[in-house]
Amino acid sequence: MTQTISRPQQIPATVDIRDDERATVDTAELGDLLLGKWADVRRVARELAGRPEVHKIEGLTHHDHRLRCFDQLHYLVQQQAVHRAFPVAFGGNDDHGGNIAGFEELVVADPSLQIKAGVQWGLFGSAVMHLGTQNHHEAWLPGIMNMEIPGCFAMTETGHGSDVASIATTATFDAATDEFVINTPFRAAWKDYIGNGAIDGRAAVVFAQLITNGVNHGVHGLYVELRTEDGSFKPGVGGEDDGIKGGLNGIDNGRLHFTDVRVPRTNLLNRYGDVAEDGTYTSPIASPGRRFFTMLGTLVQGRVSLDGAAVAASKLALTAAVTYSTQRRQFNASSDLKEEVLMDYQRHQRRLLPRLAATYAASFAHEELLEKFDDVFSGAHDTDEDRQDLETLAAALKPLSTWLALDTLQECREATGGQGFLIENRFASLRADLDVYVTFEGDNTVLLQLVAKRLLTDYAKEFKGVDFGVLARYAVSQAAGRTLHRSGLRRVAQTVADSGSGKKSAIALRDEATQHELLSDRVQTRVAELAGALRGARGMSQEKSAALFNQHQNELIEVAHAHAELLQWEAFTRGLKEIEDPGTREVLTRLRDLFGLCLIEKDLAWFLMNGRLSSQRARTLDGYINRLLAKIRPHALDLVEAFGYGQEHLRSEIATGVEDRRQEEAAEYMRRRRAGGDAPIDEKTLLARAAKDKKAKKAKKAARAK
Repeated sequence: MTQTISRPQQIPATVDIRDDERATVDTAELGDLLLGKWADVRRVARELAGRPEVHKIEGLTHHDHRLRCFDQLHYLVQQQAVHRAFPVAFGGNDDHGGNIAGFEELVVADPSLQIKAGVQWGLFGSAVMHLGTQNHHEAWLPGIMNMEIPGCFAMTETGHGSDVASIATTATFDAATDEFVINTPFRAAWKDYIGNGAIDGRAAVVFAQLITNGVNHGVHGLYVELRTEDGSFKPGVGGEDDGIKGGLNGIDNGRLHFTDVRVPRTNLLNRYGDVAEDGTYTSPIASPGRRFFTMLGTLVQGRVSLDGAAVAASKLALTAAVTYSTQRRQFNASSDLKEEVLMDYQRHQRRLLPRLAATYAASFAHEELLEKFDDVFSGAHDTDEDRQDLETLAAALKPLSTWLALDTLQECREATGGQGFLIENRFASLRADLDVYVTFEGDNTVLLQLVAKRLLTDYAKEFKGVDFGVLARYAVSQAAGRTLHRSGLRRVAQTVADSGSGKKSAIALRDEATQHELLSDRVQTRVAELAGALRGARGMSQEKSAALFNQHQNELIEVAHAHAELLQWEAFTRGLKEIEDPGTREVLTRLRDLFGLCLIEKDLAWFLMNGRLSSQRARTLDGYINRLLAKIRPHALDLVEAFGYGQEHLRSEIATGVEDRRQEEAAEYMRRRRAGGDAPIDEKTLLARAAKDKKAKKAKKAARAK
């Protein structure tokens, strides 16, 4: 969609950039690249997201906001905007990647609407589709798709959030009646924070420990009716409203509890586990652990969509903040007649441009995640390993993008001063709504721990079955590596290579291979060290093994974070290869370098302490980042314009060009005053003139005295 931001005349950077070529950005090509594989779907979704019918109305009570969001779900059905992932036989498109690509754009309309739609079709409907079988699909999918059956995804409990395997709700099979009996045996077992749970939900997929013939077969999902047509709870079902939250108040989150609620045996969503009339349990997956993770893996799209939505929110915030910062003038540092544009201040560039670079990196990484998701769910590449890779990738990227969105929204709020605090400019509202994204669909810290464990598993697989000679050679190489880095030999080599030249140090740092080596070595070394520290855990008691892991938990999280950053850097680098226009590729390369060097700067202590960087190269880093900022600065507007969001998406007053008009009005006023000769004289000017006259008189008197 064509960008409609009001643009001032191009403002030169305060630092002169004398490149061999004057790079420009082809915003059309870059915009198409950012739209990705599902560009057409995104364009349609953005057109819909730009309509007033789906926009958030600020200032509504939470009751009115809930009613509006519920009505908007029906509007989405009318616009055929929510059926892409469902089977063709039921009116869908079997387009899983396109479904997520379109869904995540709803965040620009109203995050509450996006999440409420996600609950209805991405969680409730998806659970029936992926965990159920044909009979379930025929019975319930049509009603779920057309909103005849508003529903809930009842997994989280007050006592167990991310630890799904330990939920306490039970579904016990009664062979005498051919029914499951569902109970929440104590208060902490209540289903909590359930979207649609307080008011709108008529049914739910309830996750419970499945017990039959005295054996607990672990967590399974069952279809349970919650309310009658008049909205009252059915016998045995109860609940309460979660009330007003810190954000997303268009969603009626609530708590649900069950006391001897009976559902037919056939309501068990039995794709991965079934119970016969005599209570016999069968499953196509023998391992209980693998079965559990397979069932949860079918619901990974929640993390994938939150990753994309968070990236979209960062793009919105940066578009508004960068536009404002190229128009807003403050302080006359270099001229008595004209104040400086905010974006020309180095510190302002430091505030916004690294976050712009990180948002581009997250955008490229998300597109790769989305393609991986589509490969798995379409069946194109759907092995166990593919599903594990998808789970790990989603668990790695969702934390970084959601944390980035909160950080970017807050920094953009501060960078736009008091204007940013006004709800009309959306920073405060979006930040409140996105706050819970960091704990939705898995707490970010817990997700990173899952990533770290996968890294350790993969590390261990590298040496499974190898002979002693291979292990010995590896140990020697590791020892040699530690000697090289920790003895300072590597640092000395860098210093000699740079020959004391800051320019040579900078050239080495901006080298793509050097950045990749530093970022990948940081991950590999930390994984190897953790593997060594945790090597003895397997032979310990459960208590001692848990204690050992706890001693290194922070390191586990840190290495997973570093791994996710590496994934983003690599995705950004692959994205560069897709750009044909030389100027665009040059500017995006600088932006990628800014992202990579800021990652190194953030973890500079590790690179120095572990001998990966010489002190000379480390000292060069800050100055080179500043030079990159100056080179990127003239292209800032083009880089946010390529995001493709128009005024109907931004809905931010300071992004409309209003500040440019205010500045021009002020300048014109001053020009008229000066031209008319009626402008008052500044007191400082009078004092300066008096001092000058006094000095002249003193000099004249001294001359006469001679």
